[in-house]
Amino acid sequence: MQTFDWIVVGNGLAGAALSYELAKQGVSVLLLDRALEPGSATRLSYGGIPYWSGTTDLTRQLCQEGIERYRGLSEELEADVELRDLDLLLTIPAGGDGEGNAIATDRSETLSHYKQFAIPPRYISPEEACQIEPQLDPTALAGALTVRHGHVNPQALVAAYNRAFARLGGIIAIAPVTGLVKIKDRVTGVTTAEQAYAAQQVVVAAGGESRALLRAAGISVPLYYTQAELIETPPVPFRIEALVMPAETKRFQMEAKASAPETDPLWDEPGHEMTPAILDSGVIQFQDGSLRIGQISRALTDSQPDVEALESERVMRAAIARQIPSLKDVPGTWHCCRVPFCRDGLPLVGPVPNTTGLHLFSGFSSPFALLPPIAVRFAQWASGQPDPLIEQMQPGRFQ
Repeated sequence: MQTFDWIVVGNGLAGAALSYELAKQGVSVLLLDRALEPGSATRLSYGGIPYWSGTTDLTRQLCQEGIERYRGLSEELEADVELRDLDLLLTIPAGGDGEGNAIATDRSETLSHYKQFAIPPRYISPEEACQIEPQLDPTALAGALTVRHGHVNPQALVAAYNRAFARLGGIIAIAPVTGLVKIKDRVTGVTTAEQAYAAQQVVVAAGGESRALLRAAGISVPLYYTQAELIETPPVPFRIEALVMPAETKRFQMEAKASAPETDPLWDEPGHEMTPAILDSGVIQFQDGSLRIGQISRALTDSQPDVEALESERVMRAAIARQIPSLKDVPGTWHCCRVPFCRDGLPLVGPVPNTTGLHLFSGFSSPFALLPPIAVRFAQWASGQPDPLIEQMQPGRFQ
C-alpha cells in the first residue's frame, strides 16, 4: 500500500488550497472528500474577500498577503477564479415610530466599531447608497458604510485549485473519510468505507465536519460550527451591483457566546441550542446572474437539526425585500450548511496537541481573505521553514 507524505481530508476551499500548496513543495499528497464538488459551506458562501478588515498586526498582514495572492492566482492556476473588486454596502436600517414615520438609527456606535479596521469604511447617506446600488429602497435606510471589497466564485476557485493540484501529481480520491488510523498516540492514515490510506501526516480540513471526525477518534479540539441557512437562486434578469450586508452583524457576537470555554462539553451532545438564532440579512450576485441571499445562523449541536425551512426562507426573504424590493418574489432554493469557527477569531492551523502525525486546518472566520495566504505559509512551514504566524494559530494555544 502506498504511503503518502500528506493526506488532506476535505475538498472545500481549505482542503483544495492546502493540498495544492503542499504539492508545490514537492511532496506526495492525497486529497479525500465525499464528492469532487466543494463542500456546502464553500459552495454556498458569498465568496467575499474582506481584505480591508484586519484589526490586529496578524490579521492585517494576512489580509494584505491574501489580496496580493489573489491578484496572480488565476494566471498561476491557469483558470479564471472570477476575481473582481466591488462595492460593499453595510446598511444601517431606518427605524420607525409606529406611525409609519422613519427614524434614523443612532450610528455613532456602529461607526466607532469600524474605526479599528485596516481600511475603515466611510459613511454615506441613503441617497449615496442608492447611487451605488440602485435596487435599494432609500426609505428603508438611515445610511450605510461603504468600502471596496474583493470577490471570487467559490466553485471556480476550488475547481482551479483541484486542476492545478492534479497537474502537480496530486491524487484526488472520492470517498467519505470514516475515521483515523491510530497506533497509540500517532495517526498513520485514514479509513474510508472501501479501504484505508496511509500517510506520514494527516491534516483535517473538513470544515464543520472536522470536530465530529476528530471526536470519533477520541480527540477533542476547540472547534465549533453554526448551521447557516441561505437562499440560492438561478440567474435573474436584473443586476445587484454591490454586496449588501448589515453594518451591525450579529454572527461574531453569537460565535463568542456559543464557544465560551464552559460550553465545550455540550458541543459533543445532541439537542443543545447554544445561543438563539440570528439573522444577518444580505445578498450578493455572481457574474452568471445568480444570487445568494442570507443568512440565518443557528448554534445547534445536532448534526442534522430539525429546522423549519419554509419559515426560515420566509424570514430571509422578508428581511432582504425591505431593503431591495425587487428580491421579494425571486425564485430560489433554501440551503443549510455547517460553518466552522474558533472562539478567538483565528483558525486552528497546525499540529493537534498530544497526537503525532495529525494536523488541523479549519475554523476560518474570514476564509476567502485569510485562507489562501495561510495555506502558503502552512505548506512552507511543513517543509521546515519556521513561521511565527503559523505558531500563533496552532491548536495548542488553548492548552
